[in-house]
Amino acid sequence: MIIHSAQELKRYQQATDKSMKILKKLFEATLEGATPQQIDNLADRECQKLGVIPCFKGVGPKNNKYHWATCISVNDTVVHGIPENEPLKKGDLVKVDFGINDRGWITDHCFSKSIGKPQPADQELLLVARKAIIAGAKLAIVGKKTGDIGAQIQEIIENAGFSVVKEFVGHGVGHSMHDSPQLPAYGQKGTGVKLKEGMILCVEAQILASQSDRVYVEDNGWTVKTVDGAKAAMFGYMGVGGKKEAIFLTDTRDWPLF
Repeated sequence: MIIHSAQELKRYQQATDKSMKILKKLFEATLEGATPQQIDNLADRECQKLGVIPCFKGVGPKNNKYHWATCISVNDTVVHGIPENEPLKKGDLVKVDFGINDRGWITDHCFSKSIGKPQPADQELLLVARKAIIAGAKLAIVGKKTGDIGAQIQEIIENAGFSVVKEFVGHGVGHSMHDSPQLPAYGQKGTGVKLKEGMILCVEAQILASQSDRVYVEDNGWTVKTVDGAKAAMFGYMGVGGKKEAIFLTDTRDWPLF
């Protein structure tokens, strides 16, 4: 989606502000002893309070619709984790992905958090993943291309000895959850779609604590896990393409990592 006026930007910010308020509550509830199912139920309640719809519910093929407000992925679950009833424990690395539909204005963003102080290896994964995805999101500038964003993320990740999942990509967002352009977290500078002013983007990536980027989907058709059991981190930021710099709509850059 491309917004064309300050009025449209203000309306979108109203939606992202609501989404951020809910995501903050989910972050605060992601604690030792809490279950992903409880966190997901909280998301449902907060959506009802604010009069918005959790936009993940109902997506997917006719014979396997997604029935939850959030995707909560723990440790070697990379993305699209179905919220389960198993309590979170110290040392778990949790990704919470969430979005809303606020009368046709869609949001999509994600945080990662360690339960308790992370082990050094997990802390490095979190720090590098966040650094890389923020660096990519900052390149949402008029005249840059989607390949510039992907190349920036990939370079930082692979220089640290980690890998980027190739099967899932960032994307445009607007009145639908997955809009053009696609935003792979890998690629070559100067390639891909040229970014325009006002383009709404969700810059996100799944980063693995391994040089292998191999993943598989469990039999439920949703849950994605690493083949080698490596942990994963994921961050997602919504932004607006600007003339000189990107505008962050869902700015969780300064949130703690545990």
